[in-house]
Amino acid sequence: MIVPLDRVPDEAFAQRLAGDGIAIDPLSDRVLAPCDARVLQVHRANHAVTLAARGLEIIIHVGLDTVMLKGEGFTPLVKAGDEVRTGDPLLAFDADLVARRARSLLTEIVVANVERVAAIEPAAGPVTAARDVLMRIRLVDAPAAETASAPPREESIASAPIIVKCSAGLHARPAATLAAAARRFTADVRLVKNGHEANARSVVSTMALEVAAGDAVTVVARGDDASDAVATLAELLATDLDAGYAPAPQPSPPSAARPETLARPTTEGVLQGVPASPGIAIGNAFQLRDDDLVPEERAADPNRERRALDAAIAAACRQLDALRERLEREGRAGEGAIFAAHRELLEDPALVDAADAGIRAGASAAHAWRQAYCAQVDRLRSLDNPLLAARGADLRDVGRRVLHLLVGGDGAPREVPPDSIVIAEELAPSDIASLDRARVVGVCTTMGSATSHAAILARGLGIPAVAGMDPRALALPTGTRVVLDGDAGLLDTAPDAARMARIAERQAADARRRASELAAAASPAITRDGHRVEVVANIGDVDGAHRVPEVGGEGVGLLRSEFLFLHRHAAPDEDEQTRSYEAVARALGPERILVIRTLDVGGDKALPYLAVADEANPFLGERGVRLTLNHPALFRAQIRAILRASVSGRVAMMFPMIATLAEWRAAREMVERERAELGVPAVPVGIMVETAAAALMAERFAREADFFSIGTNDLTQYTLAMDRSNPRLAPQLDALHPAVLRLIERTVDGAHAHGRWVGVCGAAAGDIAAVPVLVGLGVDELSADVPLVPAVKARVRTLSLEACRATAREALDASDGAAVREIVRRRHG
Repeated sequence: MIVPLDRVPDEAFAQRLAGDGIAIDPLSDRVLAPCDARVLQVHRANHAVTLAARGLEIIIHVGLDTVMLKGEGFTPLVKAGDEVRTGDPLLAFDADLVARRARSLLTEIVVANVERVAAIEPAAGPVTAARDVLMRIRLVDAPAAETASAPPREESIASAPIIVKCSAGLHARPAATLAAAARRFTADVRLVKNGHEANARSVVSTMALEVAAGDAVTVVARGDDASDAVATLAELLATDLDAGYAPAPQPSPPSAARPETLARPTTEGVLQGVPASPGIAIGNAFQLRDDDLVPEERAADPNRERRALDAAIAAACRQLDALRERLEREGRAGEGAIFAAHRELLEDPALVDAADAGIRAGASAAHAWRQAYCAQVDRLRSLDNPLLAARGADLRDVGRRVLHLLVGGDGAPREVPPDSIVIAEELAPSDIASLDRARVVGVCTTMGSATSHAAILARGLGIPAVAGMDPRALALPTGTRVVLDGDAGLLDTAPDAARMARIAERQAADARRRASELAAAASPAITRDGHRVEVVANIGDVDGAHRVPEVGGEGVGLLRSEFLFLHRHAAPDEDEQTRSYEAVARALGPERILVIRTLDVGGDKALPYLAVADEANPFLGERGVRLTLNHPALFRAQIRAILRASVSGRVAMMFPMIATLAEWRAAREMVERERAELGVPAVPVGIMVETAAAALMAERFAREADFFSIGTNDLTQYTLAMDRSNPRLAPQLDALHPAVLRLIERTVDGAHAHGRWVGVCGAAAGDIAAVPVLVGLGVDELSADVPLVPAVKARVRTLSLEACRATAREALDASDGAAVREIVRRRHG
């Protein structure tokens, strides 16, 4: 399977420092020559082969961090100087060993000397070695004369000998880093080892020098900026360029809601992914394969092909309308909006124009359409913004729908056997929405993330799901009995009978427990010693508001107002927003509070109609209240709408991502100005505590703000300096880390000093293990996702305030989140 370089989780390849080309997700344990070539080098760790073909230097690099295996699991089948033909075996590897011990099996095939390349056209989708084209390369018309072996005859500048720090020597990644640095200078830069030299601009040349850790290397440069070049490369060589890349085990925190968890990811037969939808499922693996095959590439009648394309697009629109209407009838209008957005994608003129151009050039409608939407998908997926990149999955879904209609399909959902855990490379939103809940018990994908539309839909359906799964899951035979843990992000591919029996018992017990919790959900959450904790819900639309009373929610602690702004081409106006907020308030009733968070976009959420400059670190840039303050017309319309809707219920307003008093005051001043103009009563106005700055300044903010709501997801990410959208870091992001708990303690103390209340609206509020700690720290309100409200209330009723305070004191002095969870388990079960 072809994978674009942009999606390789290694900056040396993703940023094309090592060269340009493609990656493949291999299903074989042999590397075959992609073309006729001469072998330039077999790396001493046997994980990479470099070929020379028509003046190109082609690196084939198996896996990521495989250099750390030092040759274990790899068998070279060629040596430097050998001539090979297309399809000849180059090396073999133990796929199981390498997959277990390397970061990834993704195999990169890149052209290192990109200066010889005018353009690269990569293939897409599944390919067969020695049969299908991987990529087409157009060379520059007139390559410059080779000068690499003859450095200019100018006075050279040399560094002192440098001891190489890289633990695996100068393999592809550090060689690429050095090459990128060397290319910034006009000087000719060489690396010299034991009398042999390499062109520092060339990844292949540097790798061929075979520099190991501890070897002494000298940097030699000639040219106008030789001194700067030598200093820069010498500094790089003196550092460990592999620092931060060595693979290390990353244990997942145990699932607080489920005592029975699967074995650790290192256990035989257990594969690791990223939790996307909670729950645990036992079922039979069902491999859902994509079928984007096009029978004919060329067509004789462009007019007929264009009519066929128009008809297929119209039929797809009707199908999407039917999907949206069905979801709305089921009370899932928020999810139905996804397919309204899909319909808009079908009307994108750039997409249709590209397909039309292909048809006019002689392509069949199916082939032209496939080329057009695949190009757009690749473009979206190459973007740095993770939300926009994830929308590539939506466009792919739309494209496939039309394609299937063009090649004779009817777009009907694929038949899935009962008791299935669906496994796929990627599932589109329509795949999830079309699943028969009576037959599908779990979903597992090797691509995607917990923020994708497919994951959102899975959570809405209550289907356990794992994304970003180890690609070995795709090799499981259909019918294999497996266990999917959506809480821990694991797939047990060989569970024994005893384990399945225990999990089945746990599932039955969980079902009984949930029924009991729901039956008592209307009762308040009062500890055994009489302390009341308010339990409210996080929602994203009016449908969620209708469910709050059903689960015993005492209000809404977080209305994510983004539901009104996403999946559209223009911002909602003041009147539309007012109607929506009023509908939510009326659904809750006059006795339940409704806390509306103002627009929180930026970072991982973008609006196509809102111009925001590209940012190197969007999570540290213009997001939340920073963004809305910079778009005052947009902000003012939302503030006015919230104030107008406040007459319909107990409405409060809060601002996201507050970090400074200046931001708070500017936002609060706008509220007061608009309130005076509208002539409506004052509403409580608070802030979200998502930054360390807000937590540390809580006492100062509490003199002016009416309440605090702690967003533990962002507070954890900023405190631990870990991007919560990074699946490699996800297991370490634990809101129960003592550093985060100390900031929560500081927030509560500062708020209570001025009589302000504090809620928690992040994922920690619905984490059963976190509840005793948060109660012990003095949190007044817990705002959890709607399905979790009964469980949180039931948990509070089992506790005593004094015991929770003792737990919190011990937790503050723990070493990490795992230690805190063990404290909670020991004290509260």
